[in-house]
Amino acid sequence: MPRGLFITLEGLDGSGKTTQIKRLAAWMSRRGLPVAQTRQPGGTGLGDHIRAILLDSRSTDVAPMAEMALMFADRAQAIAEVIRPALDAGTMVLCDRFTDSTEAYQGGGRQLGSEVVLELHRLICGNLQPDLTLLLLPGFEVSLARARRRNDRVEQQTGASEGRFEQEQDDFYHRVWQKYREIAARDTGRVVLIEGDLTIDDVHEQIVEAVAERLVLFDQKA
Repeated sequence: MPRGLFITLEGLDGSGKTTQIKRLAAWMSRRGLPVAQTRQPGGTGLGDHIRAILLDSRSTDVAPMAEMALMFADRAQAIAEVIRPALDAGTMVLCDRFTDSTEAYQGGGRQLGSEVVLELHRLICGNLQPDLTLLLLPGFEVSLARARRRNDRVEQQTGASEGRFEQEQDDFYHRVWQKYREIAARDTGRVVLIEGDLTIDDVHEQIVEAVAERLVLFDQKA
């Protein structure tokens, strides 16, 4: 059985990843492709506990290295429990965030640098790389405003707060933004950059075009 395709979606919170990953999964399902969706942090029992710690706005004074270590603990569990088994079964895996997020947020935002992130990925994740990464970068101010509004809405509705990162100052997010752009420039064969304040449909069309091209290459290799 051929291995499944591993596709990740990246970008700032508020970039529209959640909406687009659902639309992409539906598009793939309509074409008869087996597809699984997951997210990081989260997506497993252990991962959901880690997510609660990392994103809760009441989690204060978390050291940057501890934050990064928790991200990789979540990722290692997701790879072992969800991602590798699905890929080995021939399923297309769509993952909301992967190591690019750690490089952007902890490597860039927390200023830990890329080298330590990439080395931990090699050691802890067996250097598993996505076949395709869709990087959504709408306008900086638009993304951040959306994320903060969403977190306020979720907290009002559920009482749960996942806004710890949104409490950071804009200079933190500028570093994250810049690191994402560095990743896109470095990994042009893997990362498809979709930028600008586009409509949901326009973004979906660009995603479908990129995925369709990768599926052709995937079928040729199979």
